[in-house]
Amino acid sequence: MTLKIEEIQAISNGKHGDLFSVLGLQTVNVNGKEKLVLRVFRPNAKSINVLPEKGKPIELKRASEEGLFEHVFTRRKNRFPYKIKVTPYEGEVYTIEDPYRFASQISDYDLQLWGEGNHHYAHNWMGAHPKTIDGVDGTHFVVCAPSAVRVSVIGSFNNWDGRIHGMRFYPDQGIWETFIPHVTKGDLYKFEIKSHPDQAPMKKADPYARYSELRPGTASKIWTDSYSWKDSSWVDNRADIQQHDRPISIYEIHAGSWKRKVGEDPGFLSYRELADELVPYMDEMEFTHVELMPIAEHPYDPSWGYQITGYFAPTSRFGNPEDLKYFIDKCHQANIGVIVDWVPAHFTKDDHGLRRFDGTALYEHEDPRLGEHKDWGTNIFNFGRTEVKNFLISNAVYWVEEFHIDGLRVDAVASMLYLDYSREDGEWIPNEYGGRENLEAIYFLRRFNEVIHDYFPGVLTFAEESTSWQGVSRPTSSGGLGFDFKWNMGWMNDTLDYMEKDPIYRKYHQDQLSFSLIYAFSEQFILPLSHDEVVHMKQSLLSKMPGDDWQKFANLRLLYTYMFGHPGKKLLFMGDEFAQWSEWTEQYSIDWHLLQWENHKGVQHLVKDLNRIYKKESALHEVDYKWEGFEWIDISDADNSMLSFIRKGKNPDDYLVFLLNFTPTLHNQYKFGVPEACEYEVVLNSDSEFYGGSNAGPKLIRGQEGAWHSQPANITVTVPPLAGVILRPKK
Repeated sequence: MTLKIEEIQAISNGKHGDLFSVLGLQTVNVNGKEKLVLRVFRPNAKSINVLPEKGKPIELKRASEEGLFEHVFTRRKNRFPYKIKVTPYEGEVYTIEDPYRFASQISDYDLQLWGEGNHHYAHNWMGAHPKTIDGVDGTHFVVCAPSAVRVSVIGSFNNWDGRIHGMRFYPDQGIWETFIPHVTKGDLYKFEIKSHPDQAPMKKADPYARYSELRPGTASKIWTDSYSWKDSSWVDNRADIQQHDRPISIYEIHAGSWKRKVGEDPGFLSYRELADELVPYMDEMEFTHVELMPIAEHPYDPSWGYQITGYFAPTSRFGNPEDLKYFIDKCHQANIGVIVDWVPAHFTKDDHGLRRFDGTALYEHEDPRLGEHKDWGTNIFNFGRTEVKNFLISNAVYWVEEFHIDGLRVDAVASMLYLDYSREDGEWIPNEYGGRENLEAIYFLRRFNEVIHDYFPGVLTFAEESTSWQGVSRPTSSGGLGFDFKWNMGWMNDTLDYMEKDPIYRKYHQDQLSFSLIYAFSEQFILPLSHDEVVHMKQSLLSKMPGDDWQKFANLRLLYTYMFGHPGKKLLFMGDEFAQWSEWTEQYSIDWHLLQWENHKGVQHLVKDLNRIYKKESALHEVDYKWEGFEWIDISDADNSMLSFIRKGKNPDDYLVFLLNFTPTLHNQYKFGVPEACEYEVVLNSDSEFYGGSNAGPKLIRGQEGAWHSQPANITVTVPPLAGVILRPKK
């Protein structure tokens, strides 16, 4: 044998870290002469023959009982094409290409960008990519594991044996790579990573996998598709459609519980079925965008997708990646934008995921004071590592480019910005300047926004940021984080807290409704009534409302009317649009059966009409971001819990008047100031019997000369109880 016994043993027991240096065709010194030797390792082989492209078959000699074979060529001096014929102890004889005869497929340019931490398209070569090399079909595998001593590809094609398909190592970049012939779309695989010669190897899912098997399975799946998109009209015009002065009304959904199949376990709608049912519904309800709670692969249903193992893989719960493309395509063809929740703040600790990927904290921090979220039981990304920057930014690019996503809503931004987030003294480490800001995360968020906006004009980014961090939605060039919009958590908390109060106490808390206008234009805001407000014993929005059933429904209609009048884009969670009684749970469908009752149907009609008016009336969306689009009429009548204001478009003549009564008292002959002494028509009255109300309120109003509420004219109207009225000048 041409190998030392120690190397034979290392190959046979899976401890050899550089199989490309010993398997396949190698040049060796035999008795002072250079010879070609071919070595093959096949544990199940009874015998192996090499089949040269030219020449006769040659049987290899067994070098170990575990399955190492070799042959020294006496006449051949140059490398040559060949195949391997394997006769197993059990089963049929088969012929394969030798994976160890293929050269590296990674370019120096890719390695350079990777090493710099600037590879925004790492997904184009990292992971598993079906290819044809030298006329041979197979799959090219690349993974980052700089601290590993051996990495192999295991899968359904090699009986999950890590000794067979070892990978080639690039120590400067920490990259491992190989091409395996005959591995095709649909094959299951993982990376077997040995972090120490004397420790058992770990079996890890591919961080860049495009597809995964359905839970509880955890293997990655080879995937490729050539989906033919039909949304060019939408994508080509996206930059115009998604301008900040255009209407954005978002319907947030959890794909696994928007609607379930009756009598099936688990009864999920597929992406395609979701497209066929959700898209027409959204079109009917006149929402402009759908927001999907995280749909990247995750092992645990009750995490709602926020604890991810497969960042590049749409969850297989609802179908394959091509099915998801079909869903997004159908949305775009119906002029509906698609926003996806993206989770770069943290990841799950499941053993097959990113945690201690190569035996070290490759993606997280070694120190738990930096690397652990105790609240969520997850790991925090180490945003200073080049591997993490390459991984996350290329992931964002991948979702937008591959799936035509129109927006990314970044989850838990506050937890990224602060090193002491949800930590007591002594549980966190200050930054290099002694502060609490996570400087690496700040740099990452800015870079993420710069890349997305540079590469994809018109694609929007949204920050779920719950603190008073300045400049979240300001450009990075002026020191901001670069997001398009920030969720207005202050508005949400104050408004819901106010609405939950019995109306007799609301007069003491009028400032909770008016305070939001002090900072309303400090950022570009989304007004969110999201899933977070209707889970974990918080009750549904309807159940939060005080009073008897009639008052609960009236309060909810009033809340929605106020929300659509307030500056900021809009977001409602599924089920809120028809006043669901129960809290949301991911285990069941939302309560569609409630629509048999008129009061629930009435709320649904109201939301539909609010969306229609919001889209049609430029005064409600054109100037969301500065004072020129809003003017108080009166906030002083706290005793009657009455609010009135004007929303304005870019054209001064384009305005709407909002009259909001937060008490169950009907007010006859109530006087408001208005901009003009003209006739006003009712655009919407949330107390209309069509919405389940008492049908009180004005029908046609004529403005009178005479200053009132700092306005040049006035109107006298009947204001319905617990209701909002929208007026438009009739010209």
